[in-house]
Amino acid sequence: MITLQNIAHRMQSGFPLCDGEVLLDLDGYKIAIQSNSEELLEKLGIYFAHTLGHGSADIVVKAIQRPQDTYDLTFTDWKREPGKTGRKDAYVDIEQARIIQKVRTSMVFLQSQSERIAAGPCLENDNQVINFINAQYMNHLQQNGALICHASGLCAREKGLGIAGFSGGGKSTLMLHLLSSDNVQYLTNDRLFLKAGSAIGIPKLPRVNPGTMLHDPNLIDLLPAERIKALKALPPSELWDLEEKYDVFVEDIYGPNKIIDHATLNAFLILNWKRESEVPCTIQEINIEEHVDLLKAVIKSPGPFYQDVNANFISQDMHQDSLAYLNALKNVRIYEASGKIDFTYAKDFCLQHLLME
Repeated sequence: MITLQNIAHRMQSGFPLCDGEVLLDLDGYKIAIQSNSEELLEKLGIYFAHTLGHGSADIVVKAIQRPQDTYDLTFTDWKREPGKTGRKDAYVDIEQARIIQKVRTSMVFLQSQSERIAAGPCLENDNQVINFINAQYMNHLQQNGALICHASGLCAREKGLGIAGFSGGGKSTLMLHLLSSDNVQYLTNDRLFLKAGSAIGIPKLPRVNPGTMLHDPNLIDLLPAERIKALKALPPSELWDLEEKYDVFVEDIYGPNKIIDHATLNAFLILNWKRESEVPCTIQEINIEEHVDLLKAVIKSPGPFYQDVNANFISQDMHQDSLAYLNALKNVRIYEASGKIDFTYAKDFCLQHLLME
């Protein structure tokens, strides 16, 4: 019989932990990261530099650099969200825990209230380790009443702006264009949490595709010269769809004090524009109760790593309640961008009407 204790032992056995650790202070919630790899701890310390803290941890996450292993488990595929293709996550539920495998990398994660372990080629897949660490903070937020949104977030002069869009809709690109402006701070790239009128971010740096970088003067120098030449030769549609993620270290690119962890949510922009449209882009305030279909761009499943306060995991057939989102957004101004994609127009509109007014 597979138990929490024996799977935790198998994941760690033969890979003793280093003496040091990285401690994150996320708005008072402290996560200690331990590993058997000093190199991995150094990388994580650099990545999470803006959140480093000290003191006693609330939880511990262990990242074990080791060869791939399925631990003789039979995994079941986790259903992808609409619009997503290919296998991504698989899982096994055991008493008091869930074991998740990343199909493409064979990284394995143990999620429970007592043990939180990432095991496998962590150095090659440090982004998945970062996501696992962030999943613990996201669990904490949701267990304390926050609602998860598929959105990026910014703040200017204490006014928060959420930006949502359908898959590949350009929310990260628009967010980074806005971030180059004075007084605009980064809140979050892809997961925004709503609670009592506040927008809460997670310490996940923007990850962008080459198409975004190629047309942004702040980011293009992150690409090698030969890669830039090859990318410029691609048809626009192929460049737009290219999946090749790069981390954007916000304060290295945009300067100090550019990251914030929460803000009062002032407005929400939903990108419902289309690449193929020939109609000029417009942005208009809407009553979201009359455009409930647009909520699909905002709603996000908590995912396979989510564990509630009673230690229960959600099933893959669970659907988020749209009424909860309507209630969370009832005092927030909602805007819809429609027509053709126009980042210049959208940036100017956001700065003049949603962030700086």
